[in-house]
Amino acid sequence: MKQVSQLALAVQLPDDETFASFYAGANDIAIEQLKSFIDADANTINKPNSFYLFGISGVGKSHLLHAACSYAAAQNKSSLCLSFTELKQLSIEVLDGLEQIDVICLDDMQLIAKDANWQQAVFDLYNRVIEQNKCLIIAGDQSVKELGLTLPDLVSRLKWGFTEQIKPLNDDDKISTLQYRAQQRGIVLQEDATRYLLNHLSRDMQNLLSALDELDRASIREQRKITIPFIKEVLIK
Repeated sequence: MKQVSQLALAVQLPDDETFASFYAGANDIAIEQLKSFIDADANTINKPNSFYLFGISGVGKSHLLHAACSYAAAQNKSSLCLSFTELKQLSIEVLDGLEQIDVICLDDMQLIAKDANWQQAVFDLYNRVIEQNKCLIIAGDQSVKELGLTLPDLVSRLKWGFTEQIKPLNDDDKISTLQYRAQQRGIVLQEDATRYLLNHLSRDMQNLLSALDELDRASIREQRKITIPFIKEVLIK
């Protein structure tokens, strides 16, 4: 594997982004299919080598890619998660040799929709993944058809594999998610405080979880419970 690829392998996964910490809502089937895809025996006949996840910003696609890598590691499989947010700043050679990894996750596919060189590089990687019988998981913000890719062969490859849309959580699901993530941190987040967050901040789940992080730090620092007055003091300025 070339040096640039070795540098990419240093990427660290967030400790808290696993399947267990992902509140599925209406996405239970997608998660189970992801697990089955990773679990599938390499000798399975006609086993698709790719899984395409899509959905609007904030539904948790990146979380699921990180979770897929953590799950693969628990199965004693090698894994790697990279985003085109960073990859586009590097040479396409960063993908060379990645087919030796059991589970390769590529995030933000929409960022190369107009880049012929990167599309060709992903297509070439896909072919090498097939030859080595590994797993490629890709995420984007639109369906394969609507993603705007200009390389027909890559579109065809992605359509041949598994595809799942990650659906956004409703308000009750978001409340449950925030309370669950708070509980994992040892925080008791009452429903009135949770609804206050939902009604006074952006409803984007990533933004809400970032707010929870900030509240957690402030709560530890000041030794106070997370109440509505405390939320107003810390976040609503």
